[in-house]
Amino acid sequence: MNIINEMHLRFPSKSANEGFARSAVAAFVMSLDPTINELADIRTAVSEAVTNAVVHGYRRGSGTVYIDAKITDTRRVIIKIRDKGVGIEDVEQAMKPLFTTAPEEERAGLGFAVMQSFSDSVKVSSKPGKGTSVTLTKQLVATR
Repeated sequence: MNIINEMHLRFPSKSANEGFARSAVAAFVMSLDPTINELADIRTAVSEAVTNAVVHGYRRGSGTVYIDAKITDTRRVIIKIRDKGVGIEDVEQAMKPLFTTAPEEERAGLGFAVMQSFSDSVKVSSKPGKGTSVTLTKQLVATR
């Protein structure tokens, strides 16, 4: 598996930038001529990961969200979204459906579950006080 293309983004942790991130990653993936469903899956998973970084990583404070995306020669898309925010104490617990660190904002606690349902794999690494990294992987179907 060889990387045939990659991109790197960084932007302020503002909710308004979630749409930008989703669209930028979708535009990057368009070179693979994905199906409508594949593109929708990627957009949704990226939206959830970026929203988590903004809402939970920086607790609506200021910081930077980073996205690194890669395309392989096997049509695999690997997207890493990371922040340098508060981090997650217990990643396993945080990935359980309905768990949220922001109940006062009426958060459903489904971010990781949504990412998992729209990606082939989701890997999360985090250190309290250092930030969180979410890596989404999606294998696209063969060229039509």
